[in-house]
Amino acid sequence: MTPATPSGERVLVVDDEPDIVALVAYHLAKAGYRVATASSGTDALESVRRERPAIVVLDLMLPGMSGYEVLDQLRANDATRDVAVLMLTARREEVDRIQGLSLGADDYLTKPFSPQELVLRVGAILRRVSAGGATSGDRLQIGALQIDLGAHQVKVDGDPVDLTPTEFKLLLTLAERRGRVQARAHLLETVWEAAPDIQTRTVDMHVQRLRAKLGAAGDMIETVRGFGYRLRVPQGRPA
Repeated sequence: MTPATPSGERVLVVDDEPDIVALVAYHLAKAGYRVATASSGTDALESVRRERPAIVVLDLMLPGMSGYEVLDQLRANDATRDVAVLMLTARREEVDRIQGLSLGADDYLTKPFSPQELVLRVGAILRRVSAGGATSGDRLQIGALQIDLGAHQVKVDGDPVDLTPTEFKLLLTLAERRGRVQARAHLLETVWEAAPDIQTRTVDMHVQRLRAKLGAAGDMIETVRGFGYRLRVPQGRPA
């Protein structure tokens, strides 16, 4: 049995299949979440504006406005860019997963799915959202990169960088273990709390987005071919 979440975070479930919505909502509510539902992209965005959820469980195949478009609008809006998103999709092709992850989804789950796994994925994502809740004085400075754990903020040469919760956790994991190679499977277990047999392409896409957002500082994240990734400490800069 999944333990109840004491804070009762709000989850928005977006799907145009009533049976799927009922199944997902039931298991999330049973786990202690406050659940809202929407059957279209337009309704989903309106619901998010009314009351910001902690996470959106988002189907890609929606009438009118696709899940990709919903995700894109969430990430483009300052008020919603940090809302976590779990994609729920019948599309199993890698290109579809890559597109969703490229737009900033935190994780994905393909249909048919285990309701228990969905609840665990939601919980894992929300733990990443609250990760780094250290004291406000805790900061990591690595070259031009500054990570403020308490404020959950990242800056490059003093300029703030907007990261999703998963991107922040990925960067923090690499930063805390800077100079050491982190295998993709290990990053999946640490950042996504996932079994190592889940697609390692998930890691690659998030690293790609993270590098792009960090600009020149993104070069500090090195690909170690055949192994994984390492955050390099620049010579002559604070670490």
